[in-house]
Amino acid sequence: MTQFPDIRENIELVGLNTLHVPARARFFVEVRSAEELVQSLDWAAAENYEVLILGGGSNLVFAGDFAGLVVRLAIPGRRWEHIEDQSATLVLGAGESWHESVLYAAGAGYRGIENLALIPGTAGAAPVQNIGAYGVELCDCLESVTALDRKTSELVVLNNAECRFAYRDSLFKQTPGRYVITEIRLGLSRSRPLVLGYRDLQEYLGDTPDCDLNPLQVAEAIMAIRRRKLPDPAILPNVGSFFKNPVVDVGSFESLRERHPDIVAYPQKQGVKLAAAWLIDQSGWKGFRNARVGVHNRQALVLINHSEGVGTDILELAATIRESVVKRFGVTLEMEPGIVGEPVTGHS
Repeated sequence: MTQFPDIRENIELVGLNTLHVPARARFFVEVRSAEELVQSLDWAAAENYEVLILGGGSNLVFAGDFAGLVVRLAIPGRRWEHIEDQSATLVLGAGESWHESVLYAAGAGYRGIENLALIPGTAGAAPVQNIGAYGVELCDCLESVTALDRKTSELVVLNNAECRFAYRDSLFKQTPGRYVITEIRLGLSRSRPLVLGYRDLQEYLGDTPDCDLNPLQVAEAIMAIRRRKLPDPAILPNVGSFFKNPVVDVGSFESLRERHPDIVAYPQKQGVKLAAAWLIDQSGWKGFRNARVGVHNRQALVLINHSEGVGTDILELAATIRESVVKRFGVTLEMEPGIVGEPVTGHS
């Protein structure tokens, strides 16, 4: 069987996903260029194997083994383009660490992504989920992405509008498997206003005037707040927020508020965004744990794998939490991470 030289067989993936659940890839390759990506995908197509594109493994749950080719994107690169008096474009290879890139930009004095510090994963995965935190979403500063269109086998450049961003959504989620992002471009500025509206951030920064703050100080504040609330995946395996904050129409929200006056919510342009963590907490799940998995005791949105659980343990807990929230509030929570692989039966 002719195969791409660096493709390996029967590779364990437990160390390549932040939930640290066991799974094996029938075939595995790490690519460091668009050319290697194309070669690997061509090989998979010729051999008729399904492909899974893997970044930092921070937004998926392996339900079990993957019977095709896992392609780990490790495309490097970090450079500035279009540098002007107050603005510049930061270009990142898909394999660059997102968090390290945030600190790099903030340390250079450029604003725009400092509120997204400490979000795990790679730069190439960031547009897929349209990552967001503390009042900022990636789409607020993303100029374009370069991606391999698997339908045409060509590299294409998609601008912000073409990425069809929405809350935790994008073209790349809407057309799964079609595009593989190889590079992203971020439009950053030295003068754009800092986004400091979230209460936790205001409390942390205290009376410091906005004009006395720089983006690195804001990033460091965000890091401190996140570390206080969220577990480090290297210590307590997790994928961050497991559920999206649901958005309901105004009428539904008013009905909920009549029955639950303390409900936590945020007005949106269309509808009202409910705090999923509050819904889960009020349903009695915060701090829950069974023999293998549980819910973090400081952030109800985070499911943790504390004792060598498998993917199905996490998914069964998530399903039970969703049912509980529907029963209490009539609101259906949507999972953020994707699910891949054949289910594991039993435990070793």
